[in-house]
Amino acid sequence: MRVRPKRSARGRCRRYAFVLAFALASALGMRAAGAAEIVTVVLDQAQIAQLPERAATIVIGNPLIADVTLQAGGNMVITGKGCGSTNMIVLDRAGATLMTKIVRVIGPRDTVVVYRGIERESYSCFPDCERRITLGDAPPYFEAIIGQTGARNKEATAVGPR
Repeated sequence: MRVRPKRSARGRCRRYAFVLAFALASALGMRAAGAAEIVTVVLDQAQIAQLPERAATIVIGNPLIADVTLQAGGNMVITGKGCGSTNMIVLDRAGATLMTKIVRVIGPRDTVVVYRGIERESYSCFPDCERRITLGDAPPYFEAIIGQTGARNKEATAVGPR
């Protein structure tokens, strides 16, 4: 059995102060780094961001939440596809990490949600309220809006006499 020598109160106090200072510095550093690494995108909207030099691969953790497309000039377009958070990792050709970011997709501010029991309908109210296609809406409502939008787009892109 090994006997440890007792530390003086001053030594214990210094040790606790060092551990506390280290923990506080780590927490503050992580909070500052985390705040700088979050990209916020509004659902169904896009945001342009600069890619780091030598970027070769972009990985999105959950492509149902966000998507990225590359553009000329070292830009990328981040599109919000579903509410929530995911991560984005940019790698060079050798596989080294050049950038990591959290992509947070938030709902639009102009949306009004109407509940009829458990059934949900979404409206975009800017400046007037119009039906909006939103994940989570009641299936009959969602399918009706999707059908109308698809028919409208088909008519808008139709070629030839009608």
